[in-house]
Amino acid sequence: MNEGRRNLAINRKARHIYHLLEKETAGIELLGTEVKAIRAGRINLKEAHVFFEGGEAFLVSCHIGHYENAGYAGHDPLRRRRLLLKKREIERFAAKVREKGLTVVPIAVFLEGNWIKIEIALARGKQLHDKRETLRQRTLDREAEQAIKERGQ
Repeated sequence: MNEGRRNLAINRKARHIYHLLEKETAGIELLGTEVKAIRAGRINLKEAHVFFEGGEAFLVSCHIGHYENAGYAGHDPLRRRRLLLKKREIERFAAKVREKGLTVVPIAVFLEGNWIKIEIALARGKQLHDKRETLRQRTLDREAEQAIKERGQ
């Protein structure tokens, strides 16, 4: 599934804050200077989320920095961008977001061929004890990996 895919930005914080329930890939409606800026790595997904309105999905609070060589035809770094999903997918996600405690967050922005795509996920917020458990499990996995590595040498 990840063949021919080059990650441009990853939202690591989302995996720490949310339980990711379902994932989906979507296209993004972008301006030319935004495409150039994203390819240059000037994108930040930390505060971004997906908003549903009028049967459409929009990426909100995603910061795409200015492209240096844009001239007068720049773009607004925080404008909302329409996501390109099928109508059924939008309706399904919108219905689940209306449930209490669910949201849709971007996980990664990547190149698929020449197209810039975004991976979004339906997510439920983690409690503080869940976050601590995740950190504890990650530490144990890291220590076990180091022990195996040292034992092999």
